[in-house]
Amino acid sequence: MQLNHPLTLRHNFSWTLVGNGVYAACQWGMLVLLAKLGSPAMVGQFTLGLAITAPIFMLTNLQLRAIQATDAAQHYRFNDYLGLRLIGTGLSLLTILTIALVGYSDRTSWVILLIGLTKSLESISDVLYGLLQQHERMDRIAISLMSRGCFSLLVLGFSLYWTHQLVWGITGMVIVWATILLGYDLRSGIALLKANTAATTSVHQPLSLQVLRPHWHWLTLKKLTRLALPMGLVMMLISLNSNIPRYVVEHYLGEQELGIFAAIAYLIMVGGTIISALGQAASPRLAKYYAQANAKAFWALLSKLLGIGAVIGGLSVLVALIAGREILTVLYQPEYAQHTDLLVWLMVAGGLSYIASFLGYGMTAAQHFQIQLPLFISVTTVSALTCLWLIPSIGLNGAAIALILAAVVQAGVSLGVILYAIRRISKYTNPVPTTFAE
Repeated sequence: MQLNHPLTLRHNFSWTLVGNGVYAACQWGMLVLLAKLGSPAMVGQFTLGLAITAPIFMLTNLQLRAIQATDAAQHYRFNDYLGLRLIGTGLSLLTILTIALVGYSDRTSWVILLIGLTKSLESISDVLYGLLQQHERMDRIAISLMSRGCFSLLVLGFSLYWTHQLVWGITGMVIVWATILLGYDLRSGIALLKANTAATTSVHQPLSLQVLRPHWHWLTLKKLTRLALPMGLVMMLISLNSNIPRYVVEHYLGEQELGIFAAIAYLIMVGGTIISALGQAASPRLAKYYAQANAKAFWALLSKLLGIGAVIGGLSVLVALIAGREILTVLYQPEYAQHTDLLVWLMVAGGLSYIASFLGYGMTAAQHFQIQLPLFISVTTVSALTCLWLIPSIGLNGAAIALILAAVVQAGVSLGVILYAIRRISKYTNPVPTTFAE
């Protein structure tokens, strides 16, 4: 099948589920390796690097992938998205360099800088993923993610075993991610763009980097930035919402407790992988339904997603209650198993976040970008205040409860926005019949 021919929704979901599942498993495997071959403090150091770099890249990435994938009318070309992404990546690296050199010791600063490099490579791959997702070719994204995850896990494990140094492990990850970006992601993007050009002009050309040349039309980039900036701020706030507990835990309880919290909290990603796969696969379809003012189809698909999120969340809590201690002992170390109650609270937070995530995909598909900024300002404020209140008094469980409260606020307001969006298009597709007195 040619690259410009979209896959079915079922095939896209299957590829996305497998790709995201393998990638998330590999990321979790990295934490397991750090816990087994290192210490909770090493897990905490790695987590701190992620917590510092993630919000910065979330802001400068501007959620361009989601906007690109749901740009059904193709208001902007891929080269516009690429140009803006390169600018954002450069700004992120400068910011991370400043933070690392000013605020941390040599070893920690190197960890932060190297993780920043991996994130910069990921951000460039991400805009290529947006192109593939827009054309419903999630198979190429899945292959890239699986390759990146598996090779990163192998390199990190080998480096930790032989050197016991986190810096060398992350350096290997940088090399792996750069190789996959240059050797696979760029070629996929070029092939898709060439296929589209051949389909519209009947001209077949060999692969060339020219088709990926970024556009630097400043008026266009300004308009795209104005459209995407609220989403970039939203994604930064979402990242802060999940990382604020880590900042507060590290400040009040130390790197070792942060490592324990981060390792257990990562188990939320087991269900989150399915949520992400479904959301990414369904986003283009949701956007098309909304663009066609098909409120019934839009709500039917979104309702199915919400039901799946609720079931996955409920099962996660049940498994944590029944076998939480055994799971933590096998996956990590006995000292982690002392926090079974934390696992249960985190699974509750995860279940609520799954529902809120699907509602977020619905808002983005409906092009409701502006409302998401005040929404996540509120969510982040709730998270910060409850963390500062609960973590010093009740410890790690306070961080999980703070995540629960933030997820409740996010889901509640998001549902209100979705219902408003559906009512708005329903007015035009299902007008109320006029009655006349006989």
